[in-house]
Amino acid sequence: MPDEHQLLDMIATNSQGILAGVTRAGYPHLTNVLYVWDAAERTARVSTTADRVKGRILRRDPRAALHVSGPHFWSYAVAECDADVSKVATTPGDETCRELLDVHSAFFEVEDEPAFFSRMVDARRLVVRLRVRRLYGVLLDKPPGT
Repeated sequence: MPDEHQLLDMIATNSQGILAGVTRAGYPHLTNVLYVWDAAERTARVSTTADRVKGRILRRDPRAALHVSGPHFWSYAVAECDADVSKVATTPGDETCRELLDVHSAFFEVEDEPAFFSRMVDARRLVVRLRVRRLYGVLLDKPPGT
């Protein structure tokens, strides 16, 4: 079984995962996400909009999981998390816009900050912070039987 350090390393060296939240009916809601990892805080940050299902679910019930795939099917890490949802971006350059700039800059070049901030406000974007509570997973060098 992998230790916590190995599982955190898999999460830290990736930026794509599957975010799971719990619907009102008790079923999981899964969505593919890009995330930015903060090792010191043990937190993954995700950008979404206030109107998307994941944002609404995590506001109501902050229990979440982040599944990160390894190099093959039999290698993965899962972080059980407490989600913290930021305020919606309402004013260009506000605290949420600045945090969104940090997240988006990890994936896309942002050349025009004022235009970026306006887009974040217009889209009603926010940041979901996934604070890791528990880890589990499987880290095999190669698939069984190979």
